[in-house]
Amino acid sequence: MDETDDQSRFETVYRRTYEQILGYVMRRCSSAEDAADIVAETYVTAWRRVSEIPRGDAARLWLYGVARRVLANHRRGERRRETGHAELTAETRRRYAMSAPSRYDHVDQAMNALSGDDRELLALSVWEELDPGQIAEVLGCSRNAVRIRLHRARKRFARALKDARPAAVRPRPLTNEESR
Repeated sequence: MDETDDQSRFETVYRRTYEQILGYVMRRCSSAEDAADIVAETYVTAWRRVSEIPRGDAARLWLYGVARRVLANHRRGERRRETGHAELTAETRRRYAMSAPSRYDHVDQAMNALSGDDRELLALSVWEELDPGQIAEVLGCSRNAVRIRLHRARKRFARALKDARPAAVRPRPLTNEESR
């Protein structure tokens, strides 16, 4: 069979079965977007295996089988993503979340007072331990620009940190007696 015959056969099968396969998948999916993806993957598989598609009504049944397997793969992928997400969330909470107020809350406050650009620069420098050259590559700017921006971000952070420091941690002003 040549490609023109394959295409014609596929188009005929598609027109005759699309509504039924879509309905089958829609009744088994949690979202229309997922259903559309699964139906598309079903017909991609049918196109790749067009020579294996049975004749007559058996083609519809064959497509139900393909759609069933695509759905099963989709569900396995969803479970892996959900499991991975749950594991990542638990790991993140375990490593970084602080359930009780911390003596470092003023640091969070100071970081939140900065612009997004300043926070990103500081995070790349401190948390990711990147040097100015590496940060420049990540941000798509020059090393010198990063050095200048990082210097300014650190100054703004120091000011914000001073303003955010809890009263108990702030040095109390010296009295006249103590300053002598």
